[in-house]
Amino acid sequence: MTDQMMTIREMCETFGVTPRTLRFYESKELLSPIRQGQKRLYTRRDRARLKLILRGKRFGFSLEEIRQLLDLYHIGDQKQTQLRRTLELARKRREEMVRQRDDLARAIEELDEQIALVEKSLTAPREATT
Repeated sequence: MTDQMMTIREMCETFGVTPRTLRFYESKELLSPIRQGQKRLYTRRDRARLKLILRGKRFGFSLEEIRQLLDLYHIGDQKQTQLRRTLELARKRREEMVRQRDDLARAIEELDEQIALVEKSLTAPREATT
């Protein structure tokens, strides 16, 4: 690996992804490695984009949302549009995650109640016979 270029193997090792993942992102035009025959060489730009793609996926953004954010980088306004849109999507995603967390917390409470009822019903007959 040079400071400028990385092979597909180096990208996979560095970012913990598979070659299939990199080829998928390339097919979606999220990454554009330099092609030398069958060989793919990833630039510093590709590495930065992959880092943002993976972060966006971890936060639950769709690939289309990630594409839109990446495309806004080159709009020419010192990234202001990109940053505003990122903030908007991040706030929306956070609200969704909080709702999901609250729903999950309620479901866990209900499940705990059901578990307690079943445990109680299992121990009740034993106590009556002893």
